[in-house]
Amino acid sequence: MSGGESLLLRRRLSREFGMEVHPFRYATATSTMSEITSRLQRFVRDLKATRLHFVGHSLGGLVIYRFLERYPQQPPGRVVFLGTPSVASRAAVQAGHIRLVASLMGRSVQDELLRPRDRRWQTDRQLGIIAGTQPLGFGQILAKFEEDCDGTIGVSETQLPGATDHITLPVSHLGMLVSARVARETGAFLQEGRFSSS
Repeated sequence: MSGGESLLLRRRLSREFGMEVHPFRYATATSTMSEITSRLQRFVRDLKATRLHFVGHSLGGLVIYRFLERYPQQPPGRVVFLGTPSVASRAAVQAGHIRLVASLMGRSVQDELLRPRDRRWQTDRQLGIIAGTQPLGFGQILAKFEEDCDGTIGVSETQLPGATDHITLPVSHLGMLVSARVARETGAFLQEGRFSSS
C-alpha cells in the first residue's frame, strides 16, 4: 500500500486531536522485516520528535512491534494497532496455499504471518488494539472464521498479551481506515491511554 489509504484517518487525527501525522511507507513484497525496521529507524530519527506515537494497520502493527523490539530507545508515546494479526493469520496461511497469491505475499508477510507466533507486548509503551467485527473481505472465505472477524482477521488473532486495552468495533479490515469512530478511538487512546468505549 502507498500510504494514501490512511489519508482520512490521518486527517481526522490531525484535525480532531491536533496531531502532526507522518505516514511511513514500505514495500512488503520486496523488503524483509529487518530492512523495513531499519528504514523506520531512519525515518523516526529524522523527525526529531520529543514525543512520538505509532499507529499501525494490519501488518503495520507487526512492523511497529518488531521495530520497538529492535530499537527500544524511542521518544515516549503510545501505540495503536488496527486489525493487526498478532498471533498469526489464518487467512494468510490459507492464501499461502494458492501458488499465485503466495508468490505475491513477500518475505515479511511470509515470515510474520504464516506460522503461529508466541508474541507478547513487553515495551514500556501503552498499547491499544482495535479489532473489527464486520465480516467483509475475501479472507473470511479462505479462513472460514467461526468467530467475529473483520473479513480478513479474526478477533482472537488480534489479541496480544501485555496490551493495555482491546476493543471491537463494527468495521471491516479496510473499513477501519475510513471509519470516523476508529479515528476517534485511536485519538482517544493516544491522548489518554484508554479507549472511550472500553
